[in-house]
Amino acid sequence: MDLKIRVAALNFRPWKWHKDWNAGRLEAFFRLAAGRGARLAVAPEGILEGYLANEAIRWPELRRPMLETAEPPDGPYIRRFQDLARELETCLVFGYAELRNRHDVYNAAIFIDHRGRVCGRHYKTEFQEGIDPAWNFNRPGERLRAFDTPLGRCGIMICYERRNPLVARVLALDGARFFCIPTFGADDPAQDRIVLARARENGLPAIQANVNRNLIISEGEPAALESGADRITLADVLIPERPSKEAARELEKEFFRRRVSRMNENRERRRLSKAAGTAAAYVRPRRPANRKIRIGGPAAPKKS
Repeated sequence: MDLKIRVAALNFRPWKWHKDWNAGRLEAFFRLAAGRGARLAVAPEGILEGYLANEAIRWPELRRPMLETAEPPDGPYIRRFQDLARELETCLVFGYAELRNRHDVYNAAIFIDHRGRVCGRHYKTEFQEGIDPAWNFNRPGERLRAFDTPLGRCGIMICYERRNPLVARVLALDGARFFCIPTFGADDPAQDRIVLARARENGLPAIQANVNRNLIISEGEPAALESGADRITLADVLIPERPSKEAARELEKEFFRRRVSRMNENRERRRLSKAAGTAAAYVRPRRPANRKIRIGGPAAPKKS
């Protein structure tokens, strides 16, 4: 069966380099979202340390401090939010810089379930700022994978990745039933249309948390959209069941169960409409004009 749940997209402007301050504010936002009934709360990209990659690209002297600021996969802040998710009984998603192998930093997002278990991580695979082998402070991810959660399989896209339809499609083909999109970037309506396109192309809900704009999409339409910082945006979304023959047959039964009442309602509306006016005599249709056929699109390929 499809699953209807309340979700939250939240945002605030982080204080760059100040993880403790950001973590405290993030915890406060997560608590408020859970208090409003959210079973899943999504926060922006790089919210833990303040998204530092662009600073490290521009000022090389900041690259070593960025490695020192990045969070290990099992670091104290990760454990803090595992404990919080368990306490709130709410699934949490947020972005952060992750330190791996002691000298490589990845733009990461983590999904922690309501039991405090890490269900999955995603490492950003595509950067608007480009790529350089010397940028060990901003390594690209090399995998696109959905992962299982108590709410269904989840696919995470981080910011710029949402612009590429292939990223979303790979995740959907890997079984994702909803998208989480932590973002730290452009917040204009054109970006909303991009997220809406990804959701519609794959028939999946999407929760985007940007630093200045939140967007939640369900059943192919915006369920909530808010501009401005320091926001918690809530909406109910429908997470579709994973495709299967069993699910199709159950829904087929439901369709035919409801069909009779819908058809009877249509017939009654038609009867009332006809009763409200005088029925005109039937007039036989005239033959349509034999117009010139017009063909659009590319020309026919030339014969070799």
